[in-house]
Parts: sequence; C-alpha cells; structure tokens
Amino acid sequence: MSQSDPLEKFVRGLLGVLTLLAITLLVVIFGIVFWKGAPVIDWEFLTQASSNFGASGGILYQLAGTVILMAGAVAVSLPVALGTALFQTEYLKSDRLKKLFRNLIYSLNGMPTILFGLVGYMIFGVYLKAGVSWLTGTLILAVMILPTLQVSFQQAVEALPEKYRDAGMALGLSPTAMVYSVIIPQSVFGIITGVLLGLARAAGETAAIMFTATTFSGILLPQTWTDPVPTLQTHILVLAQEALNPQAVAHAWGAGLVLLSLTFILVAGALFCRSKMQMESER
Repeated sequence: MSQSDPLEKFVRGLLGVLTLLAITLLVVIFGIVFWKGAPVIDWEFLTQASSNFGASGGILYQLAGTVILMAGAVAVSLPVALGTALFQTEYLKSDRLKKLFRNLIYSLNGMPTILFGLVGYMIFGVYLKAGVSWLTGTLILAVMILPTLQVSFQQAVEALPEKYRDAGMALGLSPTAMVYSVIIPQSVFGIITGVLLGLARAAGETAAIMFTATTFSGILLPQTWTDPVPTLQTHILVLAQEALNPQAVAHAWGAGLVLLSLTFILVAGALFCRSKMQMESER
C-alpha cells in the first residue's frame, strides 16, 4: 500500500495541474477578449447597423443573423433528435442495434466541420438549389448539432427513474401514450439542456457556414429563402484581417465578446437545467 502512495499522489498532482492549466487558459482567453472588446460595447453598438465596412456602427444585423441560423438549426434538428432518442430508448430492443446507432451518432459528432459545409452545400445548395443562403446554413447547422441534441435527449430519458414507467404501466398506458404523457414531460430539463447546448454549438461554428450561408455586406436581413445572412462569425473574421485599421480591429474584439458572452450564457443555462435533471433523477 505504501508503494502505491507516491504514484497516486503523482497522478493526483498531475491531474490537478492539468485542470488548473485548462481553467487558466479559459480565464486568459476570456480576459483578453473582455479587455479588448469591452471598451467598444455600448447600447448603440448592439442596436445600430454596421457602416464603413464594419469599422463603425454596430452589429445589430450580424447578431440577428446569427440568432436566425441558431434558432432555425435547432427548430429543424429538435424533432429528429428527440424522435431518434425516444426510438432508441423506448422502442428499440436490440442492444446490438442500440450500440450501432450510438457509435454512428458519435462518429457524426467527430466529423470535421468543413466537411459538413462541403457536403451540405452540395446537397442543399446545389441539388436543392438553395444556393448560398440562410436556409442552406440552417440545414447544415441542423445536421451538425444533431448529435449534441440526440445524446443529451437520450441521457435525459435514460436517467428517468423507473418509478415513472412503472406508474404508466400500472395505468395501462401504451408505449406511445407513455412517451407523450410520462417520458417527455418528466425529461423536460434534459430536453432544454440539449437545446441550449445545440444553440451554443451552432453559435460557435464558422467554417461550415462561411461560404454557404453568410455575407459580409450588402444584406441586412434575408427577405427570401435563398438570401444569405450576415453573422457575427463572418463579421469578426473579416474585421480581424484589417490589421491596419485600429477601429475595425476594435469592433472585431467587441463582436467577439458578444459572441463569447452569448455562448457562455447558453452553456450556463444548460448546466443549470442539467443540475435540475440530476436532482429529479435522484428522487
């Protein structure tokens, strides 16, 4: 026992150092973005349209375009992810098929985002003739966040105490009635968690929508299904390349802080709902 103590202390210390390093890195990144971006942010910055190719004005339409893509992606992906999770947990009986589906979902989650953009544009943009549009970007993001939503929904359903299913069976509920009357209402915090994580994932994506859904200038808000949309991601990337224009770079930091804050708010909301789900499962 005494021989293993030094090794255990070493492993514990190493894990502690790595954890501290990860936390420090996160704090440094957020601190730099806040330090650079906070001086630019005010009410006008959030509520005015950009001008002078983004070097002045605000980010109103870029923020609105980002929200449009995020909300559209979740609206498309939500029923598919929820249906897949319920099928695997409530209807599928084969453990082998369950494992196969789980591995496929995990593989989809690990696919490079640029491939989502390429394949998505070929399917939605070219073959379905949506072109470079917010619709194409929405559908691509919906496929990208599908694993995040599906895994979260499935974990929420699997964490549900058996007493709820036993009560439903005692009442003679059919599997479909059980899903609508018991499973979904009691898994609501897990569903909200998945939605918030999906929104956060969609907010952070750039490569997949850069050349398939967004535009830097010339468009305020989309008027048709085939119009592109301005986004914070594109706005930041283009302004960051204007190194000789301090005002443009400052606006890039400001937009970056807004995007980072939006992501943090969504993740914090997901963690809160996750804690509620865990408390429910422990009752």
